[in-house]
Amino acid sequence: MKPGRRALGVAFSDGETASTCAGAVVRADRVVDGLGFERCTVGGDDATAATAALIDRIDRPDVSVLLLAGVAPAWFNVLDLSRIHAETGLPTLSVSFEASPGLAPAIRAQFDGEARAWRLDAYESLPPRRSLSVNDERVFVRGVGVDTPAATTNSDDDEVPPLEPNCEAAQFVRGFTPDGGRPEPLRVARTAARAGRELGERLDS
Repeated sequence: MKPGRRALGVAFSDGETASTCAGAVVRADRVVDGLGFERCTVGGDDATAATAALIDRIDRPDVSVLLLAGVAPAWFNVLDLSRIHAETGLPTLSVSFEASPGLAPAIRAQFDGEARAWRLDAYESLPPRRSLSVNDERVFVRGVGVDTPAATTNSDDDEVPPLEPNCEAAQFVRGFTPDGGRPEPLRVARTAARAGRELGERLDS
C-alpha cells in the first residue's frame, strides 16, 4: 500500500437518543487528513442516510476506499452497504471485530412488527461475512464494490469462511492496519465520534 493512499473510516458513538457519526480521512502512513461529523437516531433507521451525508460533506475525491465500523450502529440502525456504495461510488467495506452467530437472533429478540421486519430485511440483504487474519488478530469483513472472495482452502470448521488473503479487500484492510486488528481510519473515527458526542452533550446540557 502506497503511503499516501487514503481511506475514509466511519464510526459511531451512541448517546441516549442520538449517535454521533464521525468520518476520518487517514493515509496509509497514518497521517490524519480530514474529519467530519453527522448524527443519526439511536434505534432509528437513518444511519445509512447520515453516513452518505457525512461522506458527501467531507467531499474527498482522493479517497480510495470506505471503511465502516460494523453494520448495525446506533442500536441496530442497520446500514445499507449497497446504497452507500451506490451514492458514494467508493469501494465499501464494513469491518467488525467480534465473532458472532450474526445479528438476526438479536434483532428478533429486541424488536417486533415493522421495526423488526425492516431490520431483518436490511441485515439479510447484506453481502456475506468473511474472516481475515490481521496482525495475529481476526476481523470480519463485508464488501460492496470490491471483491471479497472466500479462500479456496478454508476448513469445514470455519463458521465464517475466510477471505482470500491476497484479494483487493484483504489488501485494503491490511494496508490500513499497521498495528493490532483495527484499521487506523476506524480507530481515529471511533475516537473522534466519542469526542464529538461528549462535546455535543455538554453543549446541549
